[in-house]
Amino acid sequence: MSKNYYCCLQHHLKLFCAVLILCYGFYAPQKAYADHAPLGASLAKTVTGTIVDEQTGKPLPGAGIVVKGSNKSTTSDENGNYSISVPDDNAVLVFKYISYITQEIPVGNRTRINVSLKSNATDLSQVVVIGYGSQNKKDVTGAVKSLKSEEFNKGIITSPQQLLQGKVSGVNVTSASGEPGSVTGISIRGPGGVRSGSTPLFVIDGLPLDNSNTGMGDPLSFINPQDIESIDVLKDASATAIYGSRGANGVIIITTKKGKSGASTLSASASTGYSTLARALPVLTADEFRIEVPKAGGVLDDKGGNTDWQKEATRTARTDNYNLSLSGGADKLSYFASAGVQLQQGIIKKNDLDRFSGRFNATQKFWEDRIVIEMNIDAANTKQTRPPLTSVLADALINNPTYPAKDANGNPIYYQNITNPYLYFELDKEITTTNRVIGSISPSVKIIKGLVYKLNLGVDYSTATRDLENLPNAVPFREGRLESFYNINKNTLIENYLTYNWVQGRHNLSALAGHSYQRIYVQQRNYSINRFLVGDIDPIYNPGVGQDLTLANNRPGGFAFINELQSFFGRVTYQFNDRYLITANFRADGSSKFGANNKYGYFPSFSAGWKISEEEFMKNSIFSNLKLRAGFGVTGNQEIPPKITQALFTSLGSAGYPLYPTGSYPAGTTYSRLANPDIQWETSKQTDIGLDFGLFKGTLTGTIDAFHKQSKNILLQVIPADPVQPAAEVWSNVKDMTITNKGLEVELDYRHKSESGFGYNIGANFTYLKNKVQNSPYSVIPAGSVSGAGITSSTINGYINNEPIGTFFLKEFTGFDAAGMSTYRDLDGDGLITDKDRISAGTALPNKIYSFYAGANYKGFDISINFNGVSGNKTYDYTQNVSFSKLRLAKNVNSTREGFASPEESLNNATPVSTRYLKSGAFLRLNNASIGYSLNTRDLGINKWFSTIRFSITGQNLFVITDYNGYDPEVNIDRSINGVSSYGIDFFSYPKARSIIFGLNFSF
Repeated sequence: MSKNYYCCLQHHLKLFCAVLILCYGFYAPQKAYADHAPLGASLAKTVTGTIVDEQTGKPLPGAGIVVKGSNKSTTSDENGNYSISVPDDNAVLVFKYISYITQEIPVGNRTRINVSLKSNATDLSQVVVIGYGSQNKKDVTGAVKSLKSEEFNKGIITSPQQLLQGKVSGVNVTSASGEPGSVTGISIRGPGGVRSGSTPLFVIDGLPLDNSNTGMGDPLSFINPQDIESIDVLKDASATAIYGSRGANGVIIITTKKGKSGASTLSASASTGYSTLARALPVLTADEFRIEVPKAGGVLDDKGGNTDWQKEATRTARTDNYNLSLSGGADKLSYFASAGVQLQQGIIKKNDLDRFSGRFNATQKFWEDRIVIEMNIDAANTKQTRPPLTSVLADALINNPTYPAKDANGNPIYYQNITNPYLYFELDKEITTTNRVIGSISPSVKIIKGLVYKLNLGVDYSTATRDLENLPNAVPFREGRLESFYNINKNTLIENYLTYNWVQGRHNLSALAGHSYQRIYVQQRNYSINRFLVGDIDPIYNPGVGQDLTLANNRPGGFAFINELQSFFGRVTYQFNDRYLITANFRADGSSKFGANNKYGYFPSFSAGWKISEEEFMKNSIFSNLKLRAGFGVTGNQEIPPKITQALFTSLGSAGYPLYPTGSYPAGTTYSRLANPDIQWETSKQTDIGLDFGLFKGTLTGTIDAFHKQSKNILLQVIPADPVQPAAEVWSNVKDMTITNKGLEVELDYRHKSESGFGYNIGANFTYLKNKVQNSPYSVIPAGSVSGAGITSSTINGYINNEPIGTFFLKEFTGFDAAGMSTYRDLDGDGLITDKDRISAGTALPNKIYSFYAGANYKGFDISINFNGVSGNKTYDYTQNVSFSKLRLAKNVNSTREGFASPEESLNNATPVSTRYLKSGAFLRLNNASIGYSLNTRDLGINKWFSTIRFSITGQNLFVITDYNGYDPEVNIDRSINGVSSYGIDFFSYPKARSIIFGLNFSF
């Protein structure tokens, strides 16, 4: 497909130009008939009036007023007043305001028209973004949740996933690390693959991302959360099948803010936040250490200090956030521009994340709105600086607290037998700088009434440089090393599609058909150099000062690959009498990852809805909305390495063959992998039945969904059945293996506003999820490995038949014997404790996910509060397992009291992986709470300069209720094996922070 890529681009541009010419020819003759005012029409005049909110009566400054069919427009002033000239009495005025329903009012013989605009922020009037289009929420037949910017989580946000945490049923967002910019895990209705993990497809302003991590941290951290207008979550297959092969884990569509015609706004915001360690691990203080080491049987090594090493390694971190946006437009042009800066310190010293972002988009209309051109461009620069975090945390927890960290002059003290974390801060650092640009242009043409052609051209281009520097040092001695990685990721998209809408009486039909081509290019190069002189030259800026370039230690490396995806897609929606709804989607995806026999996968879906509340027998009921919907669909997964379906050859000099009487043997070339053209798409089939309801005129709304999702043809590395196959493992589809997710989702929201102006809302959502692996060819597919003294290569969890993903596969700890040694359950009764005695001891996946929230507002005051939690899951405390024990305490290594809590335990007892360190991971967290006050600029007499001024204070991660005694129960350190995802393992995880943020927002 790559050979035809640029020809394909030229072809589509020519096609677009041809359509423009055709459209011009179709409409040009109409220009011959100019509009003439009828005889007797009145002359031009001026119309004035006031625009207010229908419910509160407050004026709406910046509202747009347009004379329909002309370029004449104006906006209302700070008091809602307007004045506009109209050509005659036949003129029609169009009144627009953000988040309000547009009104069209004929002028007639009036010269003053006062307008009351009605808010369109009701649940049913929300516009939900779906694949390649949008619908009113009341007409959606799939399981879709739309979240607007005012509903987002508040606080220090580094990735869009955090905005969703606890806000959408069926969606589990895991902030597994407290490090700024770290990867935020997210799954929709549970994981369904072995290698593919649970990450959904992200679509930014119509451009599907490939989820590649160009540098370090979260692949979405480049997006400024202040620029996001809405996030739409497509959960079931009837909604996601339009994205075919990439919709198996759900789809999240992010729509950024756009300008609005008739309203020009300059907005700015600034905030400063302070973060501290939320929960320190309760290791022994120096005084406690002096008592417990001799009791454990050790000889105390006391240096007379009283050091809290966790305090030495952490700090009160500051985060500054500044944003500026400019938006507006006239009747034919709208625009939005923004710039943002976020400077975030991590609570561990020398750990920072700086992000600079800019965005611009514009929409221009031509030819009486028959041509619309939309353009988006987003650029971001992020710089992440970090010390070796695992080493810093490990030493901060286990270091002898009687050792002073600094001398009398405040200089760090370095020792031979322990490592002062300040040594890492001075000598070691990792710097990742990522530059990313996303741009798209989307022209569309209205060919005939109801028929629109759209071309979407998009590019996502990013580069990253990652430097790992270990400076040389005299005491303790180190040679020093610099390792550099250079990454390029280019994602290019070309789409053409036609949309047709037809309305006739009680019939409403919409049809979509299109073609998509996406090309993803990924490249990495890496170099290294050893042995630097101790001096003032930083090797990052001059690697040439390194003295060791031997290939044994510094062999260059790298890789590159191209993935291509060609798709054909379509959708038909039909409504009868505004109460019976049918939707059908289809997509065919062809991927370069698969062999010739199964290159294409086919993904259909069907759904239907019944607006029961629109029936005559429901007219006088308490239901303002009652809709039953059901859907079924198939989605796919192609997450396998590139080129694995192709044959692989290896040339070895040692495998040469004598072709000539004299001279060296030429290298011999052999197969190391045979071609596999039969491997095919992993598929996921999902059924969903849902009920949407609203009671008491929409003040109480809710949704109930029951779903069943099953993945088949699982892509997996297996031992080849063919004895000729030279590879030890090959990729294949395991035909009978399935991964099933089924569950129930419930959402409720109640909103009330009194005549006095006091309003409040409360709501909650709950998800019950059951996950099961069946018919796996292995007794266990290892997923979480660990290493350390005596436990290297031990498996913690994996994929086990008839158990959920992430099940912990461990020996069952039963206590201590008479000698103080650990005992374990002898499952097979053979008198020996082996791997055959391991049991399924619970899963890292929660089976219950819930959240609840509340908010209130009165006059200028507003307050909101959000809780979220999970239960039914386990967490393996590998930090406790490998670091804290009676034996290590006796050797002057610090410990928590849990490490030596059993007096009967022998000093020489081993601590292998077992259920002894498996703990409940359930928690309830106060995610964020915010209180704000908006000044009445009119009463203060400053409304000529400021339309809004708002002050706020936000608390984030204020407390967590849990039985887990590690830093935080919400953890998942990546301990994957051969790309098989691990779950729920805590190993020196970066601790979470508790933050207080002070904010100021104002607009002109």
